[in-house]
Amino acid sequence: MWHGGADGDVRLVLWRHGQTTYNVERRFQGQTDIPLNEVGRRQAARAARYLAALHPSAIWSSDLNRAAATAGALARLTGLAVQLDKDLRERAGGSWEGLSESEIRERFPAEVTTWSPPDGEPAAAVADRASAALYRIADSVPSGSLAVVVSHGAALGMAAARLLEIPWEPRVLGPFGNCQWSVLSRRRGRWRLLEHNVGILPEPVPDGGADDES
Repeated sequence: MWHGGADGDVRLVLWRHGQTTYNVERRFQGQTDIPLNEVGRRQAARAARYLAALHPSAIWSSDLNRAAATAGALARLTGLAVQLDKDLRERAGGSWEGLSESEIRERFPAEVTTWSPPDGEPAAAVADRASAALYRIADSVPSGSLAVVVSHGAALGMAAARLLEIPWEPRVLGPFGNCQWSVLSRRRGRWRLLEHNVGILPEPVPDGGADDES
């Protein structure tokens, strides 16, 4: 599919928001506007230090609080404004929102097999709007630059699959962890996955020096 704009070489960092109480309780958040919890705020602050080192030219975010607050941690380090886009919102879950995974499985045994809320947003619609937002963002930044896009697990996964022209189901891409990110590049109009679900790496083990060769 052709998209307008310069179609120049760009990179997008797709960054999932930090932890919320609903994440801990394994509740379907959807578009319910749940804030970050204390852990989530610490996650955002620490991950922002790594992402700031990539020297982004722009920060975009879902307008839901948990994503915008995560983006705000990076904005404070870089001095960039956070640009909000409601098309980056999470999948609307209808009557599933606020329910725990066990409650969903008990009340919706048929629909849970495809993880499709009966009165929620279809996966294809989420992929349509979220991928369109990523195309707009990529077209809005200078060629050769990098933009950070803060959104939600399902929305990012569905949008990335659409750009990479791979199916959402079965899941080829693993799920995004809280405050983890993936990097996509667009070159000559084609998208590539450079990194997926990157978190903060642990300290490396000692190399052992000369003992390694004994």
